[in-house]
Amino acid sequence: MIQVTNVSLRFSDRKLFDEVNLKFTPGNCYGVIGANGAGKSTFLRILSGDIEPSTGEIFITPGERLAVLKQDHFEFDAFSVMDTVIMGHKRLYDIMKEKDELYSKEDFTEDDGMRAAILEGEFAELDGWDAESNAEKLLNGLGVTPSCFTKQMADVHSDDKVKILLAQSLFGTPDILLMDEPTNHLDFKAIKWLEEFLINYEKTIIVVSHDRHFLNNVCTHMLDIDFGKAKMFVGNYDFWYESSQLMSRLLKEQNKKKEEKVKELQDFIARFSSNASKAKQATSRKKMLEKINIEDIQPSSRRYPFVGFTPEREAGKDILLVEGLSKTVDGVKVLDNVSFTVNKGDKIVFMSRNELARTMLFKILMGEETADEGTFKWGVTTSQAYLPKDNTEFFEGADMNLIDWLRQFSEEKTETFIRGFLGKMLFSGDEPLKRSSVLSGGEKVRCMFSKLMLSKANVIILDEPTNHLDLESIEAVNNGLIAFKGTMMFTSHDHKFIETIANRVIEITPNGLFDKPMEFDEFLDSDEIQQQIEEMYKN
Repeated sequence: MIQVTNVSLRFSDRKLFDEVNLKFTPGNCYGVIGANGAGKSTFLRILSGDIEPSTGEIFITPGERLAVLKQDHFEFDAFSVMDTVIMGHKRLYDIMKEKDELYSKEDFTEDDGMRAAILEGEFAELDGWDAESNAEKLLNGLGVTPSCFTKQMADVHSDDKVKILLAQSLFGTPDILLMDEPTNHLDFKAIKWLEEFLINYEKTIIVVSHDRHFLNNVCTHMLDIDFGKAKMFVGNYDFWYESSQLMSRLLKEQNKKKEEKVKELQDFIARFSSNASKAKQATSRKKMLEKINIEDIQPSSRRYPFVGFTPEREAGKDILLVEGLSKTVDGVKVLDNVSFTVNKGDKIVFMSRNELARTMLFKILMGEETADEGTFKWGVTTSQAYLPKDNTEFFEGADMNLIDWLRQFSEEKTETFIRGFLGKMLFSGDEPLKRSSVLSGGEKVRCMFSKLMLSKANVIILDEPTNHLDLESIEAVNNGLIAFKGTMMFTSHDHKFIETIANRVIEITPNGLFDKPMEFDEFLDSDEIQQQIEEMYKN
């Protein structure tokens, strides 16, 4: 158990948290959510002891071990992969090293023998004899190949480093597990394994994540950090989001009788409780939801942007024909004889283990790059808008306020009109007067979505559109694109985003395309399809 009592944190004149009182208990997974800058990661660092709170204290049950997912991918470059994983249990690793030093001594004394005997006893108690095999199980589950196990961390690819540090945090079954964005840079297969692992984990888990699918699958509680307060809610992310939205709507319906509001809330809880019973970890969650009080459901004070796309005209039947596109970058062929047809109403998610392949395809289709071979043809009734993964060129050297920045892309030039669009993306009051050169990553993406909405295009191409966005903005973009009536081509690492939007999957491999109209979960869950794709990646 970990208990937070009267914790506050101040930075000069800014109060990040104020009198936070919480208890985290075994068997539960707590998802920490909040707007960018609310202090989610800082809160985890307070729990881990990296940051001292201004007031209050953190109590951990004596004898319980706390593990933290490391963020510095270069911290262990001097160590082997196996040692790095086992370091997740510091006491066990220290015993192993001390044993090795003792047994390598040329003048092994009687005292050394007694010390070694004590260490051997503790080593056995900590399951030391199975340490390497346990580490290998974690690495295998996360998709790290056995050839990597004997390498030095300095020689490991960055994608594998992420998985190795994740294995380190999980090693030795810590009593309390703190994880900040554990799904970042993981492939969908590794995320699925991690979800299964955490669902069956009987200790205490506290996790910060922007991955809504992950939060829905593993979390029993949500901890909402907002305006200096931290409030705990039973249920996963969807329960928190939908219940808070429902309560906000009910509070606005002044004419509705109190009994009707209570009945609607009760029906909502019953529906979610029934759905929870079908989830793998859900017996306890179902019971918790059934016991929840109506008073526990509160409206969210969060502000959600509005994202909506209205095409100027409807596209005809012909959208896009791609034939034999090939492209080599720095001596590596990233696209090889790529051919496909985009149909009206398609919302296609493009997958590839080579992210450059997807980005390069989009750049070629938008005229920003030239293919080495092949052709493509847009339908005459189509109009295209593009959200690139890297938006630097749109803001570099453009040191103007946001009104003037967005005015560049609008036929209607009046300040009132431009402010209206910026207001939809939460730039209100004096914020439209901010200089475009000082925007955060998330603010830049919100500006790019304002530009996208102004385009009135009937075909939208999006390369990782949720990057840098907080959960509120991701939710708004997701809903806006579900409602979009045109045609879409996009890439994303956000499972729920893909699952709720895509009606067709294209995976670009070195040996051709997998291309099929289907739901994303069906694509991921089909062993036959995944085996087919695995074969297509083999040389």
